[in-house]
Amino acid sequence: MPTDARSRRPTDYSQRVDRLVSDYARLDRGQRVRLGKPTSNLFRVRPRGDDHRLDVDGFAGVLDVDAETLTADVLGMTTYRDLVAATLPSGLAPMVVPQLGTITLGGAVAGLGIESTSFRAGCPHESVLEMDVLTGDGRVVTATATNEHSALFHGFPNSYGTLGYALRLRIELERVQPYVHLRHMRYRSVDEAAATIDAVVRTGELDGVPVDYLDGVVLARDRVVLSLARGVPEAPYASDYTGRAVYWRSLADRSEDYLTIHDYLWRWDTDWFWCSRAFGVQNPAVRPLVPRSMKRSEVYWSAMNSLRRSQVIARADKLRRRRREFVIQDVEVPLDQLGRFLAFFDDEVGMLPIWLCPIRQRDPSTRWSTFALEPEVTYVNVGFWGSVYVPPGTGSGWVNQRIEHEVSSCGGHKSLYSDSFYDRDQFERLYGGVEYAALKQQYDNDGRLQDLFSKCVTNH
Repeated sequence: MPTDARSRRPTDYSQRVDRLVSDYARLDRGQRVRLGKPTSNLFRVRPRGDDHRLDVDGFAGVLDVDAETLTADVLGMTTYRDLVAATLPSGLAPMVVPQLGTITLGGAVAGLGIESTSFRAGCPHESVLEMDVLTGDGRVVTATATNEHSALFHGFPNSYGTLGYALRLRIELERVQPYVHLRHMRYRSVDEAAATIDAVVRTGELDGVPVDYLDGVVLARDRVVLSLARGVPEAPYASDYTGRAVYWRSLADRSEDYLTIHDYLWRWDTDWFWCSRAFGVQNPAVRPLVPRSMKRSEVYWSAMNSLRRSQVIARADKLRRRRREFVIQDVEVPLDQLGRFLAFFDDEVGMLPIWLCPIRQRDPSTRWSTFALEPEVTYVNVGFWGSVYVPPGTGSGWVNQRIEHEVSSCGGHKSLYSDSFYDRDQFERLYGGVEYAALKQQYDNDGRLQDLFSKCVTNH
């Protein structure tokens, strides 16, 4: 396939690309660039400044859904909410649909995405067939796993826009059933739950029942719930967690459940997992008064971001003579280290609930240079989102640094959408420093885009 594949796209797409390349070329090379998009799922508070905002409004939308080849051509700024809306009418869905609807396809590939199909399908970047990338040096190239830009293809995931921006992606889809049947399995220990995860990953089933979707929640040290789900053509009922009921609370009470595939994919989005309780939305007296349209992750994210930037919480804590540290992270630890990590987390952090989502690389023969998991190892994504009070005299990031150290000791990795505190040597060992540097030189030699360490750690 030729490097420039724009001739295969609709004329309008080519015009948008040409306009964007021209806009990028006109930007002052002395100022950093960031995308001018309306949503974000980053929890790094970026310093305000004179950043150039690159207008990418024309790069949201689904160009094509092909039910025969099970593929879709999608613009990079398309949210998964819109992508799923385009594929579900054909009985199709992306291989992995990240849990929050405002995550964009390009963002999930340049960052990382994960969900309950990740135990069999890996991350969203593993189902990308090709992508058009606006590189830091202003070119638009089409990268595939085997062409002259294969190194960029394999180094783009987890690069967070520091090598370029995905403008169009061709992705694989899979067939889905209209309903999902969930079995909520309860365990008295993490080790018991880990044994079930291992069995499901190895066989794709449990007790003779196929498993299409797998995730879980730690409600307490001795209360772990795994949700094993499969697609079904019919259902005796379909629960609705966009009204009075709250999905995550149902895990403690129900042994089975049925959802439409649409509501299953967005089961966590309605309440931002469990974080909507901070805004009173889970209060039975308040919840009926909140419109369904407001029960969405982007509403909560916007409210939380405003609070953090306004320093209202910090000022209130100062009056109480207490200091709070936000602990908003997703980490991947090997399955055989899950018990150790969660024991540490319970003893040293004590935050509940905790999300568990098994993940295994889809193709063991592929190496993704900036997020290299061991291809034959099952990991578990551990998600925890909240804040804790820290002892007087402790430095910035005291809790998060201890978590980073424990994750590394367990042979794990962490996602980079939130605060990180690694030194440069540690960071480069974990995130493909040598290979990343070579890609930076080849595709952004003038350094128009921030490098990964500066963007994700020092936040300059």
